[in-house]
Amino acid sequence: MSELALTLNSRLVASRNQVSCDLAGEAAILNLKSGVYFGLDPIGARVWKALLAPVTLDQLCIELAQEYDVQRETLEADLRELIQDLVAHGLVEVVE
Repeated sequence: MSELALTLNSRLVASRNQVSCDLAGEAAILNLKSGVYFGLDPIGARVWKALLAPVTLDQLCIELAQEYDVQRETLEADLRELIQDLVAHGLVEVVE
């Protein structure tokens, strides 16, 4: 699988082909096309909540940096990895 070229201006949003719910601070997501469930821990669930409306990678980094004690470089790298995984599983779309 090739890596998605995400820029800080990439607009991201949860796919329409999924449904999700909060489970005691974590997230459960069902891909409606594949029928596969995915789970996210509380931090992943926080990211997921932000992705329910279109947001740029930069906006997401700024928002989360205000909530978590983490260096920007680490945060951005972790977000890129999570978003790559969510896109690969058809849960997030890059909308330009």
